[in-house]
Amino acid sequence: MKQFTFILFLIVLVFTSCIGQRSGQQQILLQEPAVELNFTFTRLSGFSSNQFAAWIEDINGHYVKTLYATRWTADGGWSRRPLSLPVWVRQSNLANMSKEQIDSISGATPRGTVTLNYFWDGTNSQGDTVPYGNYILFLEGTLRGENQVLYQAPITFGQGVLSAVVGYEYTGDSITERSMISDVSVKILR
Repeated sequence: MKQFTFILFLIVLVFTSCIGQRSGQQQILLQEPAVELNFTFTRLSGFSSNQFAAWIEDINGHYVKTLYATRWTADGGWSRRPLSLPVWVRQSNLANMSKEQIDSISGATPRGTVTLNYFWDGTNSQGDTVPYGNYILFLEGTLRGENQVLYQAPITFGQGVLSAVVGYEYTGDSITERSMISDVSVKILR
């Protein structure tokens, strides 16, 4: 019995060592990460807020892959509230994703103030490795109602380790909700 328990422990240990945490969600990295996105998320009080999505597009504006999206919007909230992550919803063609695809990219909205890390492994949404070249990482946030933020970082996949310059644009009048997403950084890892 002790030998069976020890073997079971080893299997669980090996399996869990292959899994990384991603904001309360388990992420299995099949390839070495190519790009890392880090930011501070502060959950706002009230309704019509706290939604975000991160994704990759090629330099021509074609969707490549979603790294993460908050579940409320991904699970259909976008159809009830069209101002919820409108750029990501359009670019990802969310309306035509299967339930399995949505489940694989979405998770709960984090609580409190947390530092979040998401990785792109250099593959597209079908799991195929994309060619080295120029891409853009986007991070969109619905701060409250029509108040939005869109961060973007041009990246050159395959150029080696480098920090990317992150630009951003706010829309809407409110300044008070701008603390929802802060300290955004993008690092190219290969």
